[in-house]
Amino acid sequence: MTTDFQTAREALGARLRELRAETGLEGKDIAAALGWQTSKVSRLQNGKQTPTRDDLTAWARAVNRPDVEAELHGLLATLDMKQRHRSWRRQLAGGHGGRQELAVRQTEATKEIRGLEVSRVPGLFQTPEYARAVFDTNAEFRGIPPTTEAAVEKRMRRQEALYDPAKTFRFLVCEAALYHRSCPVDVMAEQLDRLYNLVGQRRIELGILPFGAQLRRTAPHAFWIYDRRLVIVETISEELWLTGDEDIELYERAWDWLAESAEYGPAARRLIGRARASLDLA
Repeated sequence: MTTDFQTAREALGARLRELRAETGLEGKDIAAALGWQTSKVSRLQNGKQTPTRDDLTAWARAVNRPDVEAELHGLLATLDMKQRHRSWRRQLAGGHGGRQELAVRQTEATKEIRGLEVSRVPGLFQTPEYARAVFDTNAEFRGIPPTTEAAVEKRMRRQEALYDPAKTFRFLVCEAALYHRSCPVDVMAEQLDRLYNLVGQRRIELGILPFGAQLRRTAPHAFWIYDRRLVIVETISEELWLTGDEDIELYERAWDWLAESAEYGPAARRLIGRARASLDLA
């Protein structure tokens, strides 16, 4: 299946090919001038390899068109944007399993995960039944194959990382997430019990942002920070994978400012316990 990213990369390759053809040079001539393998020239021109900014600068100079350097860099920036924006429609076309496997690998490669959840329990802390309800509802909403059992299995496998002594998990959860339910009451009660017991565990820092807290920064959407290399932001239609230093620093500041207003330890347990007591299990 052709993706927006691949389509954009092929368009960039076509532009490189066009610039080369205008000079009358062959691919082997470009390769010789730049000290590259001819296979690299072929991959770039056919959209099989993503060029670097230096590659594009070298190409512009090799075809004696330094005036197009800015244009080529702009096309590369567009390509990067396509890669950062990951459509849920494409990611979940075959169900939730593939995306959950990717989450497992990202967690395995990370030593510290910081996250904010606004209206639901973080996936790393979900019970199987709560996760099942989340996946079922999302599959119905998006009209995708109901691969719930495989997705739940992968989510539970991902949670094995919670017991890895080399990892730490620091999460902020808005109090609203303790009350918003996309599952039966008994499932929510079990989920809140799990959250209650997670408070104070080693390598897990769970803060609750209470109703009425004064915030230096509001919590507009959920996001997860993987070490200092990646931020993942979820929207209704897509995920954003942000790796730029400025983006990461901005989300780290947002997390730090929100953390100032969170309740931890016994105070967090009281907030969770209050939500648990509000459930009508009669």
